[in-house]
Parts: sequence; structure tokens; C-alpha cells
Amino acid sequence: MQRQEDLEIKLEELRLAVESGLSELVRDRGPGELYDSVRYVLSGGGKRLRPLLLLLSADVFEADLQEASPLALAVELAHNFSLVHDDIMDHADTRRGRKTVHVLWDPDTAILCGDVLLALANESVSKASSDKGAQLIQVFSEAIRGLCEGQALDMAIETKQDLKTSDYLQMIDGKTGALLSGSLEMGGIFGGADSHARLALRAAGKSIGRAFQIQDDLLDVVADSQHWGKVQGGDLIEGKRTYLLLKACERATGEDLDFFERIRPGSGLDKREIPKARERMEKLGVFDAARASVRAYTCAALAQIDLLPGDTSRLHALIDRMAARVH
Repeated sequence: MQRQEDLEIKLEELRLAVESGLSELVRDRGPGELYDSVRYVLSGGGKRLRPLLLLLSADVFEADLQEASPLALAVELAHNFSLVHDDIMDHADTRRGRKTVHVLWDPDTAILCGDVLLALANESVSKASSDKGAQLIQVFSEAIRGLCEGQALDMAIETKQDLKTSDYLQMIDGKTGALLSGSLEMGGIFGGADSHARLALRAAGKSIGRAFQIQDDLLDVVADSQHWGKVQGGDLIEGKRTYLLLKACERATGEDLDFFERIRPGSGLDKREIPKARERMEKLGVFDAARASVRAYTCAALAQIDLLPGDTSRLHALIDRMAARVH
């Protein structure tokens, strides 16, 4: 129990340091016509998982976490850049219970807001006091490129015929996994990780990305709306093609298959149909399959983390915590 309390204290300490760093970074910047939107995005909260993963990765190698903080800010800035641009492409009205930037301001301001967030991220990477600067920039750039490639695949998924769960996982590896892998690897590089440890961190990030996204898809359908903070079955209502929907289509036959195959972007379910969708998915074993996948990918990530040479207990516990969100 004491160890868990110590972890919670450490995570909160690191999270608050990230929040403070983000706020300070944009506090006095202008023009307000642009930076008001940037400050709005960064004040929206969030789990700050990417900077926490980076810092705890660096901690495994006994790096100075204060000196690593610019890198932690960089990956969180990059994550928010992707969210702002995703919201424009998805025509999303809200994010974390607040109006999105392109709604509260306009699409042009939102595009510039995302661009500035990415520019600030690049500046932050360059500020990290490390003799591994070139390696850090390369890994960070690869993560951003992978993220964009994943977003392109996500757009293509909306219209692709005969879509499989393997296609969806490939998209996750970019859209979700690339920046998680980059965060872990950058923390390791900063701490002096060798090539073997870097490969382990990269592989762990990929598995974490898969586990986290599948868990998100699962929670959308099975979690109580009051605790989840979102409309139950929102993805099905929007017609999004998720891991659960694709798994249901792979397993279903007859009337069940017809029911799930008609769910497409622009033609999702009525909210009154969500209980029926849940019932059909339960019968097909979709929820059990999703939970098994979350466990398998989490175990795969932890197996890679266990290959690292230092004390991995904090990083191990954070990954466990990410996979154990209530469902």
C-alpha cells in the first residue's frame, strides 16, 4: 500500500511539473489572436501520459528529470498539436467536455494553433541539455511522421472495404503508438540507454498504444456514461469503425452480421439501439476478446520493460495503471 501511495505522489508531482512548464512556456506570448487559443488548449488538462512515460523512462536510467523536462513538454505539445488538427478533420465540436478550437475560434486559427504547438515542441526538444541532441530530434521527428501516417490511415479506414482488425492495429501503431514509443525511447536516450534498451522501449510503446486504444474502444461501449464522461456507445452512434466493431463483423453471421455491417461513418446507430448492440457483442464474445487483447498487449509491453537494466518499478506501475482503467 505504501509503495502505491509513493507512486501516486510521484506521478502527481511530475504531472504538476508538466502543467506548470506548459503554462509558463506560453504565459506571455503574443499575439493574443493566436496564443489565446494555444493557452486554451494547454489549459484543458488531460492525463499527460506521454510526458510521464518519458520521465519515468529517463528515471530508469537515473537521469536528472529536471533536465529532461523540456523533452516531456515537447511530447505533450506534440500530442496536443495532433488533437487540434484531428478535431478539424473530424469536425468535432467538443474535446474533454469543452468546445474545440475551430468551433470557439475558427478553422484558420485552429490550424495555426496546431502549427504553433508543433513548433513549440520542436523548440523544446532543442532545449534539452544532452549530448544526444541529434538522436532525440531524429526519434521525435519519426514519432510525428508516424503519427501523421496513422491519421492518414484512420481517414482511409472510413471508406476501405473488407477492413480487418489487422488494418485497424496498423493504424493504431501510428496514430496512438508512434508518440508513445517516441516518448519512451526519448526518455531512454536522454538517460543513456544503449541500442538494445532503445529497441525494448520502442516495442513497449507500440504494445501500450494497442492496449490503450482497444481499451478506449471497449470503454466507449461498456463503461457507465457518468464515470466515463462520454455518451455510452458514442463511437457506434457516430458510425466509427473501431476494434470492437471490426471484431464483431469478423465473428458475426446472418442477422448479427447485417446489423454490424450497416454501421458506417455517417450512418451510425440510434442511441436507442446501443443496448441491442451491446447484447449482440456480448453474445459474440467481442468484449472478452477485447479484454484479452488489452491484457496480452500490456503483458507484451511489460515484458519489454523488464529487459531494461535499471529500476523499472515506477514505469511498470504506470503501464499497469493505464491498462487497469475501470470497465
